[in-house]
Amino acid sequence: MQRVKEASVSIDGTVHGRIGKGFALLVGVSDTDGDEEVEYLTHKISKLRVFEDENGKLNLDINAVNGAILSISQFTLYADTKKGNRPSFTKAGEPAHADKVYQQLNESLRQTGLDVQTGVFGADMLVNIQNDGPVTIIFDTDNK
Repeated sequence: MQRVKEASVSIDGTVHGRIGKGFALLVGVSDTDGDEEVEYLTHKISKLRVFEDENGKLNLDINAVNGAILSISQFTLYADTKKGNRPSFTKAGEPAHADKVYQQLNESLRQTGLDVQTGVFGADMLVNIQNDGPVTIIFDTDNK
C-alpha cells in the first residue's frame, strides 16, 4: 500500500481508474488467502492512520481526509528470486481464486464507504502512482 497524492491505471491507452489523495493498493493473492485475510485487510486499510493531522502527525485515516483507493492486482508480488535470474511465480494464487479474493477485497473496502477504483485482473496495465511521503506499507497476512 502506498499513500498517494494521485494515482491512475490505464489499459490499452484508456484510463480505467483514477484517484486523488488516498491509497494505491498493489494486491497479491495466494491460494491460502480467503475471507479472513479480506476482513483483516479491510479493517487495517480503512483504519490505518497515515495521513497528517493539523500538527503534522500521522494521525488521520483515509476517511478523515476523504481519500480514495486505486486497487491493482499484482501477482508479481509473489516472485521467488532465490534460484537463477528469472523469477518464479508459483507462490501466486491460481488466477480464478486470486481474482475472486481480489474482487472480495475491493467490495469489502467499498462497503466501508470508500471509493475504490480498480484495474482489470490479469490485464497489462500502465499504473501511475505519485507516492506521497513516501509512505509505503506492506501488509503480509501470513504475519498478522
